[in-house]
Amino acid sequence: MKRLKALKQLAFEKKDFDAFLVTNGANLLYFAGFPGTACILIPKKGKSTIYVYNVNYEQSKAEAKGFKVDLVKRGEDLATKISKKVKASKTKKIGLDAITGVPVVADYLKLRKALRGIAKIKIDNEPVRTLRKVKDEEELELMRKAGELTTEGMKAAYETIKPGVREYEVAAEIEYAMRKKGSWGTAFETIVASGVRSAFPHGGCTDRKIRKGDLVVVDIGATYQYYCSDMTRTIAAGKPSAKQKKIYEIVKLAQEKAYQAVKPKAKAKGIDAIARKLIKNAGYDKHYVHGLGHGVGLEVHEPPTLNPTSKDRLAVGNVVTIEPGIYIVDFGGIRIEDTVLVQKHKGEKLTKGPYTLETKP
Repeated sequence: MKRLKALKQLAFEKKDFDAFLVTNGANLLYFAGFPGTACILIPKKGKSTIYVYNVNYEQSKAEAKGFKVDLVKRGEDLATKISKKVKASKTKKIGLDAITGVPVVADYLKLRKALRGIAKIKIDNEPVRTLRKVKDEEELELMRKAGELTTEGMKAAYETIKPGVREYEVAAEIEYAMRKKGSWGTAFETIVASGVRSAFPHGGCTDRKIRKGDLVVVDIGATYQYYCSDMTRTIAAGKPSAKQKKIYEIVKLAQEKAYQAVKPKAKAKGIDAIARKLIKNAGYDKHYVHGLGHGVGLEVHEPPTLNPTSKDRLAVGNVVTIEPGIYIVDFGGIRIEDTVLVQKHKGEKLTKGPYTLETKP
């Protein structure tokens, strides 16, 4: 209930809302602690209400702590149900976290119509965004575990990659290794991009056979109790060439220098600039085509962001990725990434493992 209390302070004392409606899937998970909730209506005073459809009703009753659970029956309109609750409570100004999850745009418009003449609704994701950016100790414990599981998956990648093995076979071994150790699933579709495909930052995973001399970009993430991790290594199938080694060392140094700059109050764009300048000075700036990193938590991409236009400053409890890369069409790509916790004076890597281009460090 600490999270609800903190949200109330941000939404009611600082934003002057009378109630706050949470609809985004990850935000619902953040407050309720389990998936399957339709929405949560948080009043200024009194108990918050979880609205849930029949398929998730029993789970909600069993797992919802400190909430009232309200069943949305078959044929019953959720927007109408909420509007009746709002009218009865004499609420006049409602904050809404997002329209990217549930409800989607059509449902949002329906809700706004249902509330016409009753209350005004305003989309404002800042209160929840502010809370979710800073992880509490409970979240950090889960994220450390997710990082450990991801590291186990990367060990499997180093053990599996060799000429003749298909990309999806490597992915299968990675995911099996993470599951076997306790992962609840993957944070995103596993990327095993080999050869010229490694030059595609989001190259996915196909049935391509890895060939001798290929660069293989492996981007993976385990989840543990819904929390994510994110890690990338680039591995050579066989003895790497001089050019591959050179580019790898540039990316490795860029990642390390950026990681060393992680600390509270640091400008996110400033940390991005450290890696970007190093890669530019090496002559590969045109081949660095994305930002340095992003926040990680219940979602694998969430605030804060680390890129040239970011306005974020890092704070204790932020968890972000540091992932510079160089991608050369018809040659291949190299990316190195870790999930990093911002501590009082420095960063802590939640993902470990080798920093080597070769499969046998």
